[in-house]
Amino acid sequence: MSKNQFGLIGLAVMGQNLVLNAADNGFSVSVYNRTGAKTEEFMAGEAKDKSITATYTLEEFVASLERPRTIQIMVKAGGPVDAVINQLKPLLDEGDIIIDGGNSFFPDTERRAKELEAENLRFIGMGVSGGEDGARFGPSLMPGGTQEAYAFIEPLMTAIAARATADDAPCVTYIGPGGAGHYVKMVHNGIEYGDMQLIAESYHLLKAALNPTAQEFHQIFSDWNAGELSSFLIEITANIFTKMDDDTGQPLVDVILDKAGQKGTGKWTSQNALDIGSAIPTITAAVDARIISSIKDERVAAANVLSGPDGQYDGDRQQLIDAVRAALYASKICSYAQGMALLKYASTEYGYNLDLGEMARIWRAGCIIRAELLDDITNAYRRHPELPNLLVDDEFKEAVQSRQDAWRFAVKTAIELGVPVPAMSVSLAYFDAYRSARLPANLIQAQRDYFGAHTFERVDKEGAFHADWIGA
Repeated sequence: MSKNQFGLIGLAVMGQNLVLNAADNGFSVSVYNRTGAKTEEFMAGEAKDKSITATYTLEEFVASLERPRTIQIMVKAGGPVDAVINQLKPLLDEGDIIIDGGNSFFPDTERRAKELEAENLRFIGMGVSGGEDGARFGPSLMPGGTQEAYAFIEPLMTAIAARATADDAPCVTYIGPGGAGHYVKMVHNGIEYGDMQLIAESYHLLKAALNPTAQEFHQIFSDWNAGELSSFLIEITANIFTKMDDDTGQPLVDVILDKAGQKGTGKWTSQNALDIGSAIPTITAAVDARIISSIKDERVAAANVLSGPDGQYDGDRQQLIDAVRAALYASKICSYAQGMALLKYASTEYGYNLDLGEMARIWRAGCIIRAELLDDITNAYRRHPELPNLLVDDEFKEAVQSRQDAWRFAVKTAIELGVPVPAMSVSLAYFDAYRSARLPANLIQAQRDYFGAHTFERVDKEGAFHADWIGA
């Protein structure tokens, strides 16, 4: 009996769809799930009559694969990944490849890569983005590990990856060594947090100021999706406003509780940015906003004792809609600028040697943050591979500066109405800080030297200095 080319462990939704994707692209696949009932259900459904082999023990699973074996793990990050790897190791042979396709924290991937390579096994930590639809019909893939291991799995990954319509290029590339793939996926998710929060704030501001109907919101976001804001997230936002609730007949979005969940990748992005000294305030504001949303009972109680502005917006309706559109786009550019700058810092810090143009390129299709904007980001890094920040690229500079007045008007209107726009306002603050030749950090350095003798530098001569602030 012939052996299969690819094996996958973990038949949750993402795992099932990746298997179907691989089978549709001509690869023979073996599957294993901890609970056999899930395997049976899968094989009786969409997997039926495809080149997919069900196995019910790890021994049977491993024996069904051709060597060197390519095995992808799709289980919950953390301990479950280690548990599956430890169960697999005694069954594998030198040169076999394990791929962790979950949202693992990159230091865990670094550790696993070192441990497995020391045992002559090859390990790939791979970010997979696009949700269940992407997994089924083409995700964005971010594989990290040794180039040798990637070269072996490249035909499979190229076949199942999404393809950008502009040039039909597969949305996968070799990211870098060790945990590079999962690091880039982590930052991708951080940018996703920023995108979603900025869209939510735009909705909130328009809701508070103009109170559009669901149909009007659908039209506003549909119009935005036809222009510079064209993206997966804007597209689905427009669609969300068309869904009615079966129980109440109201727009479904209006009966959804305002508590946002998170699985940790946004938090990891903020934590790591602090560790390596890269400012990502929009992404961090998005994480904070989800945390604040989660204390619903406290917010309801506070609403009964704390008050804010009670004014109404009495300006031009279309002017505000256009201003919010401009503010959303400018803020989005700042969010991407922060994420790409973080990747640049991390590339140096961890020796990943990331090609930022390639990172933007593979996000153009298949993933949650896919957007027209990514073509422009790819081109910016192709023009200037060492670009320190997207904001100083000529095209992005013009895009932000031409929207500056509208951006400020939108944020000012939110403040006057008491509408929280933390990600949008901090994006503007980031822009203002980045374009400032002088910031008030001189006073902070004076304070630090005053109370802690931490020293300071001067503008007129080299060296470290300490002042006698109170007189000996």
